[in-house]
Amino acid sequence: MPSPLEVAPATPDRAWLGYVVPKRHAKRAVTRALLKRQIRAVFGELPDLPPGLWVVRLRMPFDRKQFPSASSDALRAAARTELRQLTRKLVRPAAPAVG
Repeated sequence: MPSPLEVAPATPDRAWLGYVVPKRHAKRAVTRALLKRQIRAVFGELPDLPPGLWVVRLRMPFDRKQFPSASSDALRAAARTELRQLTRKLVRPAAPAVG
């Protein structure tokens, strides 16, 4: 019987996304879930993510004074903006049309 979990190959032929949002940086589960959704959404918008194993890790906490609500629109927008800035480096520019 095959496993229900798909395991990434050593040399993937497509992009695989993983993410780490530790409790020490996002105390509330609703905040961690919001950040994970934003990661999936931004990576889903990328037109041509190169094949590979990609991992996004939250390295620093968001300022709780600036974002007092665990799932505010402001936190959502800040996370999405930062992720978009980071992912710009991943997407290769389109080749110019020859013609």
